[in-house]
Amino acid sequence: MTSTRENHREDVAGRANVADTPELLAYYSELDELKAGALWTVANKIEPWQPRSSSVPVLWRYADLREKVLRSVELVSPEKAGRRVIYLNNPGRQDVAAAVGWLYSGLQVMHPGEVASAHAHSASALRFIMEGAGAYTVVDGHKMTLGANDFVLTPNGTWHEHGVSSDGAPCIWQDGLDIPLVNALEANFYAVHPDLRQVVGHPVDDMTATWGNPGLRPAEGKWAKAYSPMFKYEWAPTYEALGRFAKAAEGSAYDGVFMNYVNPLTGGPVMQTIGASMQMLRPGEATKAHRHTGSVIYQCARGSGYSVIDGRRFDWKERDIFCVPSWAWHEHANASDRDDACLFSFNDMPVMQSLGLYREEAFPEGGGHQPVTG
Repeated sequence: MTSTRENHREDVAGRANVADTPELLAYYSELDELKAGALWTVANKIEPWQPRSSSVPVLWRYADLREKVLRSVELVSPEKAGRRVIYLNNPGRQDVAAAVGWLYSGLQVMHPGEVASAHAHSASALRFIMEGAGAYTVVDGHKMTLGANDFVLTPNGTWHEHGVSSDGAPCIWQDGLDIPLVNALEANFYAVHPDLRQVVGHPVDDMTATWGNPGLRPAEGKWAKAYSPMFKYEWAPTYEALGRFAKAAEGSAYDGVFMNYVNPLTGGPVMQTIGASMQMLRPGEATKAHRHTGSVIYQCARGSGYSVIDGRRFDWKERDIFCVPSWAWHEHANASDRDDACLFSFNDMPVMQSLGLYREEAFPEGGGHQPVTG
């Protein structure tokens, strides 16, 4: 009987190309017994010519998900569920519960008067509010009130809890975390607050009031953490900034009017492992295609349009979510010739940058636009 074994051969100079022989197969079996193996059988697999993402582009339509998310309120309580979340599961990353690459995403729902218990974990997290009224987050004793399209941080290691005031309305928001990455690094810890709730020890919305003033920094402001002290980034000033920038500059050929949320102390990403951005596509604007290392999850915050990802067209509208895997060609277009469209996104670019792994290239054909094949 002839044994079949993993052997990734390529008939290219400088690449592994060793044919199986009875003698080699017996040798490989001997190595198996020693918990070892021959590199040349897997070298071409583990050292690809370019990134090969196991993730696939996916569009999650809010209209399809919303009813299912709201139904979870009838089925489980925050106390029993810990967090009442419907997570987004990429077909290529189901083993690690990732929406794309090493990024997790889910839709959390809470009703007025509900509070999820305070907890902390090694994973960094963010929230982007989709609908409702009265939502709030408490991070290390700092309480933030939240409205639609507001963006809030719950950085790694911080105590945080979420709730909806009793006079509010049902709220849904997108959660984004680097859980798959931290688990892959075998570095994840989780803790529940001993009192299940935090004491709010500061004025409400104090961090945004302190650190969120354009061009200004508190003269005696001190912050020793590696993540941004501005836990909440509000939608109204973000959209206003995009509009001002749109009047002053042409923007990016690949992303339109594109701005990063930043740590006001460093100008760098909001957290060490997760970056976030907001971009505006002017009426009728269509960007050129490019690709880069690093994965991105987008949510439409305003308007409608479509993206072409590796030749497939995905039409999106407000609150829809879609993902772009690492090294996938992508371009975006605004479907309206009158109104702008805005996309919120978060990514693992800080990891790519800090490890020296970031690469980017423009689509070289078709005037920068991909042929649409699906």
